[in-house]
Amino acid sequence: MSTLTGRVALVTGSSRGIGRAIAIALAGQGCKVVVNYHSRAAEAEEVVQRIRERGGEAVAVQADVSLAAEAQKLVDAAVAAFGTLDILVNNAGIARDNLLLRMAEEDWDAVLDTNLKGAFHCIKAAQRIFLRKRAGRIINIGSVVGLVGNAGQANYAAAKAGLVGLTKALAKELGSRNITVNLVAPGFIQTEMTAGLSAEVIQTALARIPLGRLGAPEDVAAAVVFLASDEAAYITGQVLCVDGGMAM
Repeated sequence: MSTLTGRVALVTGSSRGIGRAIAIALAGQGCKVVVNYHSRAAEAEEVVQRIRERGGEAVAVQADVSLAAEAQKLVDAAVAAFGTLDILVNNAGIARDNLLLRMAEEDWDAVLDTNLKGAFHCIKAAQRIFLRKRAGRIINIGSVVGLVGNAGQANYAAAKAGLVGLTKALAKELGSRNITVNLVAPGFIQTEMTAGLSAEVIQTALARIPLGRLGAPEDVAAAVVFLASDEAAYITGQVLCVDGGMAM
């Protein structure tokens, strides 16, 4: 696979978990990386330091992508740091799980605002750069939950399903300008968000995964690197599940 040397990537929500792995993987392929965080400054700086120790270039930028002005500030900071933007990875996401009957409206709004509207804000800010360049990669991080649903996650599933529709609509809007838009849908990935689950829940999940193991953040990162690469130049509007066969 060709490297991404010299290209500039912005990864939202990349201070930990899947976003962290994506930022490090893109840097490993030669990208200059903007590490975005909302409140975890120390973790974001640790990601930047790790990239720099390996000879890469990275900066950490605080922004709440659920707010349009903050998303614009984030994109502007990427351009200020590295001169341009080539790759946008919309990874920022939160969960506020509950049965719909018990779900507070603010929990519904918080998840939709970050997970779906956040991607809208960042794409709107970044696409102006991509349109001028007539080139760009937009990679949204969804979830198999957005494809098959999950009890107790109506807000999360709705947001991730919305990302699928957003991906396909924008692939049609932007394809003529050489901008690809794809979505990676992780399955059960071992992250901080899943670390507190009981052994019983994990065993139940494993029973639904044909490969018989949980995924790692690096599994998702590898798919993102591929979709950002020149080898994926003729792929757009697609959903790539990284789930061990869980959702097929």
